[in-house]
Formats: sequence, structure tokens, C-alpha cells
Amino acid sequence: MGGSHPSHELTFVNPSEFQMKLNGNREVIGLLRGFDPFMNIVLEECMEVTKSGQQVGIDTVVVRGNSVNVVEILERV
Repeated sequence: MGGSHPSHELTFVNPSEFQMKLNGNREVIGLLRGFDPFMNIVLEECMEVTKSGQQVGIDTVVVRGNSVNVVEILERV
């Protein structure tokens, strides 16, 4: 069976600030650095937003695509 297959390489982008709501009522804000076809996402300078609204620094993270519920860009495009 022929056809093209999605690339499994990470796509890098110019960093833009994103807010993501994740499974388990978790929320993170960070600079989008890259993603892959499975929507696994790399965030740099990442902060986790606690339920009280406090932001806790967690540096660079990889978020699994299947745990993302909502993605919002925080910068004007």
C-alpha cells in the first residue's frame, strides 16, 4: 500500500507564548518551541498555573499531544 507517511521529526517554530489547558485540570504557559505530527509540544520558559492562580516555573517541557485539551496563543498574530 503506497502513500505518504507523516514525518516523525519535530517541527521547530519561532517561539510564541501559548497557554494550554491539559487533562487533570492542569494549565501551563510557555513559549512554543516545536511540535510533531502527534501534537506533542515543546514549551520553553514554561510556567504551571496552579488552581490558586500562582505561576510556578518548570523550565522546558514536552507535553504529550493526547493530554492537550485547549491551546491558546497569547500574542497578537
